[in-house]
Amino acid sequence: MSWYWRLEDPSGAELDPAAVGVEVPRTDNQGDAESWLGENWRDLLERGVATVTLFDGGREVYGPMGLAAT
Repeated sequence: MSWYWRLEDPSGAELDPAAVGVEVPRTDNQGDAESWLGENWRDLLERGVATVTLFDGGREVYGPMGLAAT
């Protein structure tokens, strides 16, 4: 399958990665997808991404997960 993150605005609506100036990679495994998020979450937050949801193909794995520190 293909693992990827769906980017979401504060209302939970899906964001087009190109519209916020990022490219969300599709990876072969969950660990690589989570590593990418760990390296990029601050940049995503600065670009207006509030939450993310992880997918494996068409299956939602978990989320939405907030990017802001509480």
